[in-house]
Amino acid sequence: MSWLLLSGAILAEVVGTLSLRVAAGGRRAWYLPVIGAYVVAFAMLSGALAAGMPLGVAYGLWAAVGIVLTALASRMLFRESLTPMMLAGFGMIAVGVLLIELGGGGTVMVAAGCPSAG
Repeated sequence: MSWLLLSGAILAEVVGTLSLRVAAGGRRAWYLPVIGAYVVAFAMLSGALAAGMPLGVAYGLWAAVGIVLTALASRMLFRESLTPMMLAGFGMIAVGVLLIELGGGGTVMVAAGCPSAG
């Protein structure tokens, strides 16, 4: 359940951030979806933590996956640049997430309630 909540938190945060891009471009009505999405994101992140996901894992994944998804969506929706260096950064983010998991001895996913871990 914690992974589902974290996934929802990440998606809500990405929606909020993309909406912020639109709102900052002069469409003030878009600030309402920004606020709503961020409230949902933090509520779901809180739920993931309450379900037993370690804070370091939850926040690290939330930030890392959010960065990648936001950059990819910004490329598609707003035609923002996506350079080779940014793509290399995505790879480094993936390696960092893997190192966090391996550093926890594989117990991170078990503690977070991932059914396939252990």
